[in-house]
Amino acid sequence: KAIFGTKNSRVLKQLNHIVEKINSLEPEIEKLPDTELKNKTAEFKERLKGGETLTDLLPEAFACVREASRRTIGQRHFDVQLIGG
Repeated sequence: KAIFGTKNSRVLKQLNHIVEKINSLEPEIEKLPDTELKNKTAEFKERLKGGETLTDLLPEAFACVREASRRTIGQRHFDVQLIGG
């Protein structure tokens, strides 16, 4: 066994960090009106043009997807589903 864990355990640790960030954004995203939530897509595109990376935007984008799913079909993604993309 490797000193720093297996490759899979290191990847999972990194992904869990992203899920924690998504979860921390959830209360803020829940407060957005539908129109603001919808406008997030255009905002993300502009931020990408401005130099932010997909890695930078990923937690907030996934938090928005999770909230949109909750509002439209009444189901919230589980953390493991976020890891799966």
